[in-house]
Amino acid sequence: MVNENKIKPMINKSIRGALRESYDLNAQKRDSAVTEEWKIEERSKLSSLFQQEDKRSLLEIGSGPGRDSKFFQDQGFEVVCIDLSPEMVKICRQKGLAAQVMDMADLQFPASSFDAVYSLNSLLHLSKAEFPTVLSRINEIMKPSGLFYLGMYGGHDFEGVWEDDTYTPKRFFSY
Repeated sequence: MVNENKIKPMINKSIRGALRESYDLNAQKRDSAVTEEWKIEERSKLSSLFQQEDKRSLLEIGSGPGRDSKFFQDQGFEVVCIDLSPEMVKICRQKGLAAQVMDMADLQFPASSFDAVYSLNSLLHLSKAEFPTVLSRINEIMKPSGLFYLGMYGGHDFEGVWEDDTYTPKRFFSY
């Protein structure tokens, strides 16, 4: 008889390993890519809201090369970046950002650590089964009255490895 409880972590580990490798291999490419105008506008609106609400400490989940985190840090926020990819974290640190290699499914922060949490197009790499647990954990690490920004775009009603992905290894997505 197969123990499904042992298979799921192995599958997730395999998916996470492929995701880490994919982003490691594309870190420089992502760092040099042009930021879309709508993302720049969204960041500016969020910065104003965070300032208006007196939010100072910010966690970015899935920071990639730290473009958004650098913007927020330049606006005066205390920013911590996490990413699964060591290469992405390396780029963040080169930009003067506090950054850690960390799996968003296993957030290693004490309760009430941040005024705000920001995640743009990273939680879509979680399985649908993991999503509620991760959202609950995000709520725990935010201070009371914390703000959470979640942006996800790119698909709908899909969960699995995207076969048309231009990255290698191909990445897991869940919409």
